[in-house]
Amino acid sequence: MIKDNIEAVRQRISAAAARVGRTDAITLVAVTKNHPVEFMKEAAAAGITDVGENRVQEALQKQKEFPDNGLTWHLIGHLQTNKAKHAVEHFDLIHSVDSEHLLRAVDKEAGKIGKVQDILLQVNVAREETKFGMEVEEFPALCRLAGELPNVRVRGLMCIAPNFEQVEDVRPIFRIARALYDDMKLKFPEGQVQYLSMGMTHDFEIAIEEGANVVRVGTAIFGARNY
Repeated sequence: MIKDNIEAVRQRISAAAARVGRTDAITLVAVTKNHPVEFMKEAAAAGITDVGENRVQEALQKQKEFPDNGLTWHLIGHLQTNKAKHAVEHFDLIHSVDSEHLLRAVDKEAGKIGKVQDILLQVNVAREETKFGMEVEEFPALCRLAGELPNVRVRGLMCIAPNFEQVEDVRPIFRIARALYDDMKLKFPEGQVQYLSMGMTHDFEIAIEEGANVVRVGTAIFGARNY
């Protein structure tokens, strides 16, 4: 079932890319939040190489049960500064850096273990009060600061769009995020900024049409979550 779902999602990714003439690589991050480690193993057996988790503690438990797996681990949920140490130790890419305080905490913890932590800057493009992410107006200053810190490496931008009743309404949000992403490429060394992470189960095809090259899909792969 999971293998078939992954194949169906990959076909939808390819079709969305083809509609806008894209031939570049698009990374599928399988979001395993609230799903058992057995589902992860099945996904990995079906070719998934990138796994996304929302909570640090849940990821740590799964990593204990599924060690030495060769997966790339993405932290896609909100990160509290008191969890920065564990996040740096256990995640390859942190998508959700959204404040100066958190940025400095990640830099500090990465420096303690001699790591340069890859991060994305999360921007709350839609200005939703219920969502995390920096305001668009804060983005230039956070880019400047991130470029000065020795133990973090900005690789791109993350955006979460509202869950509109009419999914097409997300397009303007994704277009703003794409514009910010294109602008931030100019603020960092050439080739460093490579990832535009936007799009989930309900809107990832539109995200791809608008430029996303990382999509975060859970429900379409693993089914509804059991909370």
